[in-house]
Amino acid sequence: MAETAHVVLAVDVYCDKIRHLVDPAPPHLAGRISFHRLNIKNDSRLEGLIKMADLTINLAAICTPADYNTRPLDTIYSNFIDALPVVKYCSENNKRLIHFSTCEVYGKTIGSFLPKDHPLRKEPEFYVLKEDESPCIFGPIVKQRWSYACAKQLIERLIFAEGAENGLEFTIVRPFNWIGPRMDFIPGVDGPSEGVPRVLACFSNNLLRREPLKLVDGGQSQRTFVYIKDAIEAVVLMIENPARANGHIFNVGNPNNEVTVRELAQMMTEVYANVSGEAPLVEPMIDVSSSQFYGEGYDDSDKRIPDMTIINKQLGWNPKTPLKDLLETTLTYQHKTYKEAVKRQMSQASASS
Repeated sequence: MAETAHVVLAVDVYCDKIRHLVDPAPPHLAGRISFHRLNIKNDSRLEGLIKMADLTINLAAICTPADYNTRPLDTIYSNFIDALPVVKYCSENNKRLIHFSTCEVYGKTIGSFLPKDHPLRKEPEFYVLKEDESPCIFGPIVKQRWSYACAKQLIERLIFAEGAENGLEFTIVRPFNWIGPRMDFIPGVDGPSEGVPRVLACFSNNLLRREPLKLVDGGQSQRTFVYIKDAIEAVVLMIENPARANGHIFNVGNPNNEVTVRELAQMMTEVYANVSGEAPLVEPMIDVSSSQFYGEGYDDSDKRIPDMTIINKQLGWNPKTPLKDLLETTLTYQHKTYKEAVKRQMSQASASS
């Protein structure tokens, strides 16, 4: 908003995270952003808003792993059924669509089916994920964890079909763990006390409360992480270059920031000690099983490493921020923003128990 002249119609069920932009709008945004409180799955105003816009960016989703097992129906409806009207209205009204999918559509790597000591597991063609080549490999139906990935894959296929048959101008974004200061919520402070956010906010919550970080199944899964600011630059390039972005699926991640979840926990513990001045716990991490943490039916992918060839060729984008730098920025913000609120919330909980 600060760097472009775009006018934005923001649609959501609440505006807490952008209240500073809309209530009231700061002078440089006056008249350029309006918030519409509605649920896209059951509101007749949606089509009118899409007609008013040149471009629709759909980020609406249930996308927290803790929900996939416990709320599989809501997860499937949110990511497939509820997205259908957005695709339909864009197609029927000749409006461009940027749809946010997920890196989880890739599922498991080919290499994960080889023996653990097999040399081919180290070959890039067995684990690097390419938009136009890599298969989507999910676990069995009884593993409800794949409800999210399956719904996201199906809406991708429908969007692709709308483009092929009806000329819908679309771009699909596959985010690979975008993280930054205001990601998700801190349970009991700006989100439900019983809520389980994604890994960055989950670990941040533990650090703020001086609790051990919980490593699911030993934290052996490997992930890449990209700074939200870098990722938004990629989205801006998609917005500004429709001729180069239309019809493409883009991985948006940072393959240089690859760590195991255990290594992420170790880095966050060290960085938080530096920014907060608090010594780490004697035992900063504990192992828990996936069934304990997520419930029965959980499953996971071993690695998610994005191939960056297409986005680099089409948009000239490459991520810039190293993982340690983005963790320092994020944890500094979270310590300043949440530490006192967490203390108050813990005191209140202790007094009422």
